[in-house]
Amino acid sequence: MAAVMIGIDPHKGSHTAVAIGADEEPLGQVRASAAQATKLMAWAADWPERTWAVEGAGGLGYLLAQQLVTAGERVLDIQPKLGARVRLLATGASGKNDPNDARSVAIAALRSKTAAEVAAADHAAVLKVWSKRHRDLSRARNQVVCRLHAVLCDLVPGGFGKEITAGQASGLLQRIRPSGAVAQARYDLAAEFVEDLRRLDAQLRDTKKKLAAAVQASGTSVTEIFGVGPIIAATVIGAVGQVSRFATRDRFASYNGTAPVEVSSGQRKIYRLSRRGNRRVNHVIHMAAVTQIRNKHSEGRAYFDRKLAGGKTRKEALRSLKRRISDAIYARLQDDSRRARKPGAREGNRGTALTPARPAHTPNTGSSDKPLPGLTPPYDPGQLST
Repeated sequence: MAAVMIGIDPHKGSHTAVAIGADEEPLGQVRASAAQATKLMAWAADWPERTWAVEGAGGLGYLLAQQLVTAGERVLDIQPKLGARVRLLATGASGKNDPNDARSVAIAALRSKTAAEVAAADHAAVLKVWSKRHRDLSRARNQVVCRLHAVLCDLVPGGFGKEITAGQASGLLQRIRPSGAVAQARYDLAAEFVEDLRRLDAQLRDTKKKLAAAVQASGTSVTEIFGVGPIIAATVIGAVGQVSRFATRDRFASYNGTAPVEVSSGQRKIYRLSRRGNRRVNHVIHMAAVTQIRNKHSEGRAYFDRKLAGGKTRKEALRSLKRRISDAIYARLQDDSRRARKPGAREGNRGTALTPARPAHTPNTGSSDKPLPGLTPPYDPGQLST
């Protein structure tokens, strides 16, 4: 029997699946509740040579995709925009409904050469969970602090002019004697914000401990790079997943936005700062670069100073250092991947200090200020052949 592609349009309450053949004609469809992954498997039993295509396997379709992979199925991750393009260009029935969406996903998977194959979740998913938790708590804390500052401006002339902690805010409130119902209401609101701040600080401390333990358990060597701590390492590893999907360090730099992009026209060659790629990974690389620059004894600071002496502006020198750190992170991730593939590789930390006692120099991986031709495909197409 010929190979069959099964497209799935996932929702919170249900999943719609449509099977198509090589001619893109529907062979059957089914609708199952969100909890009935077994129903989809039983329905697809008539097509032994099958491949599943899940729209947004990293988002709403994550759980279903992982259930199928665990069951031994081959699953492809299809970006929603690819299915939308197929539906938009369809000449037949192209209405926006679940069966048409599922069929569009199947067609996109059938014709796309860069569809990412879903792998079973590994330790990188643990790092992604705790790094996101830390990021969410940090945002919530910043929101509470801003609201606390706003209330204090209505209670104290000039407010509190510096970054405030729960202890400082509590001491300030103890010196305030509100007069009137309005001032008392604002005072009570500020006290509630202080309690929220204490709670979030405690949650952040607990999350940092769990995140540091998860990074240590991963045995990664990324934290050996000066300026890369557990939070940055967890963010990078959680977002990257399998580093093997990047064929070269240039592709990795394009993914994280540290490589310039070409905007040339005709004979003119012009490059500009890249706004593409994963901005979250770009941000943590920026944090590592700033940390190296602030340390006058780090190799990153020496590299930054050499760029300034060579005529580059501070921003240009910073971008060059970020690319150098990107190359160093890529080299470390590759080393970790090769070490994990060796038979009998030992799990856990190999003596890497999460916070180096002395400046750990950035590995000399050879930086490059040259632009890249464009963004990398999500995965190396050579790895998708089965």
